[in-house]
Amino acid sequence: MIRGLLKIQGVGINDADYPTKISETIDDKYVVLWRCPYYERWTDILYRCYSEKALKIRPEYKDCYICEEWYSFMTFRAWMIEQDWEGKHLDKDFLVEGNKVYSPSTCLFLHPEVNTFISARGAGRGAYPIGVSYYRWKDKFLARCGNGRGKNIHLGYFVDPMDAHQAWKKKKLEICEGYIKKYKDEPLTVRGLTRIKHKLEYHIQNNLELTSF
Repeated sequence: MIRGLLKIQGVGINDADYPTKISETIDDKYVVLWRCPYYERWTDILYRCYSEKALKIRPEYKDCYICEEWYSFMTFRAWMIEQDWEGKHLDKDFLVEGNKVYSPSTCLFLHPEVNTFISARGAGRGAYPIGVSYYRWKDKFLARCGNGRGKNIHLGYFVDPMDAHQAWKKKKLEICEGYIKKYKDEPLTVRGLTRIKHKLEYHIQNNLELTSF
């Protein structure tokens, strides 16, 4: 039997024909024994896009939205079941830079290391280009590049911040090419990484500041 329809964040329809959560009261305590992973991913997207509380914390999700067909939980679930999703992160703008819509044609599940690698962290980097920090005690600019696996690679000190940024871009390109080889059997991952590779190459060749992927 299909459960009563319930709007989530004002747009989502919970049309699940099974319980999306199993719980019990154990020793007078409410304990959740299981949560549906498909439902959790779906409600997370809705929360990011439509919750005022979430948007205050992560304003970069302003103007993001979910496609109408994914208003239905069961439609989203049918798509997710067909994906290689376990242990991966759902991403909406890896294939299309700046994309604002969550949909079957724009989303994919990314390996955590790739998702971390492509995070430019523009809002938190300060006054200098990505990958660049000013060290007062040396009066120089330090270039560092994350490899996506929790390691920051030290690239040296530079007099000019753009020289430091150039070193960051070159190292980022090297790592990107490594990921393309590593995930060569995953067409969508390669497609997104190739887009980023071309953008890095262009900015390196023209000595431009890169602000996002």
